[in-house]
Amino acid sequence: QLACLSPTQLACPLDLGCHSVTKKMPSAVARPEIVKKRTKKFGRHHGGRFLRMGLSWRRPRGIDSRVRRRYRGAPKTPKIGYGSDNKTKHLDPAGFYRFLVKNKEELEVLLMHNRQFAAEIAHSVGAKARKEIVERAAQLNIKVTNGAARLRKEENE
Repeated sequence: QLACLSPTQLACPLDLGCHSVTKKMPSAVARPEIVKKRTKKFGRHHGGRFLRMGLSWRRPRGIDSRVRRRYRGAPKTPKIGYGSDNKTKHLDPAGFYRFLVKNKEELEVLLMHNRQFAAEIAHSVGAKARKEIVERAAQLNIKVTNGAARLRKEENE
């Protein structure tokens, strides 16, 4: 017997009409699991002790600094070994690379790559243009990571 594809596919390959055409958002291409070697942020030494010092990482440069000299028990410092695997670098948890879009014409670039890249609307784009981009992305079957941003306020009014 001939078997048809599952209902998640776009159409029945045998044209038997046994499945309705359902359109889903694209799923990412199968990739290796994303493994982070360290998820905790590297903090600035004494960053939590003084208000005048921020928490973001700065390399310790003092002549007597125990952090710079890598004493046991001192906070860890960033090193190249903490970097991500090249196969999974810049991937979001869904398995897509992000592509910054400023207008709806730029979505055409992603037409053939909708399983590898997801559109991310730039922060400078207004609500009206955002709505157009989201609608066009739905037509082209392209995932938009921040598609709901700035649209809720308009709909409530």
